[in-house]
Amino acid sequence: MRRSKRAAIIVFATVIVIAIVAVVPGLTAGSGRVRDWHDLHAIGENTDGDYRLMNDLDSTTAGYAELAGPDANGGKGWQPIGRYEHPFTGTFDGRGYTIADLFIDRPGEDGVGLFGSVDEGASIRNAGLVNISVSGRDGVGGLIGDNWDGMVTNSYSTGTVTGNAYVGGLVGWNVGTVFACYSASNVTGNGSASGATDGSTGGLVGANAGTIVESYSSGSVTGIYAVGGLLGDNVEGVVIFCYSISTVSGDEKVGGLVGFSDGSVSHCYWDRHTAGTDVSDGGAGKTTGEMMNISTFTAAGWDICAVATGETDRACTWNIVDGRTYPFLSWQSA
Repeated sequence: MRRSKRAAIIVFATVIVIAIVAVVPGLTAGSGRVRDWHDLHAIGENTDGDYRLMNDLDSTTAGYAELAGPDANGGKGWQPIGRYEHPFTGTFDGRGYTIADLFIDRPGEDGVGLFGSVDEGASIRNAGLVNISVSGRDGVGGLIGDNWDGMVTNSYSTGTVTGNAYVGGLVGWNVGTVFACYSASNVTGNGSASGATDGSTGGLVGANAGTIVESYSSGSVTGIYAVGGLLGDNVEGVVIFCYSISTVSGDEKVGGLVGFSDGSVSHCYWDRHTAGTDVSDGGAGKTTGEMMNISTFTAAGWDICAVATGETDRACTWNIVDGRTYPFLSWQSA
């Protein structure tokens, strides 16, 4: 997916966005309705179905103790939906409701998140994960461990995510598309268990060989090798119209936006003050004041509208209270 010219990157990203918009309309009648943790767990038995969340889920919702809490499954917590051999290929629409208090402690397993592995045909949208605690080995994310060829839109995560390699607040390993998403999770990557130079830890995505468009990260990111506020390792992927305000620390290949990149990063920014570094393998570092100034983003062609405090304008992908806030996605509240 490497692009040698910025124009080619923009055209490519535009095609991706058009494709996303075409599939975002609501699920068809007869979709599986998810009302508690039992319903959510049952998705693993039919990973190519269509599902919609009907209400918030948290530690008080039926099925939490035995399926998603600290004592579930012998202390391992939640069993991720979809595995490498049998990935999720259906549709999940969170409909703006939240999934809170998810607990996973599987340090010896790969592909760990609410969804372990998703593949071609999968669409996960409008999913909000709140106060999560997720731990795995390689390919660890709050929402998805390994996104092989799925589409993730209008989704977010908050909480803590920990793993060895390919660790991200929202997605661990991404070969699909992440569009209009964010993560405010605190992310820790401990590096390869073998001691080899490896890692790939990012605030939003650990490693990317796909496409990340119009998304951002905050929180903290700590790792060893290839550590970035938004993305640890961009493996010939495309990143466009994104930013990070995450704090970042690591040993080698550490960046305010991207730790290491063999791909394309354009029209992207990071806050040098919050990141604690002036270095990134892609993107442009800005002051906090510049990151809160709409002109920084309009000059780069962002689809952004100025709004008053407490207001949103869905006519644009991004909104900003000029001079007072960082950009936020228009489906969020100010």
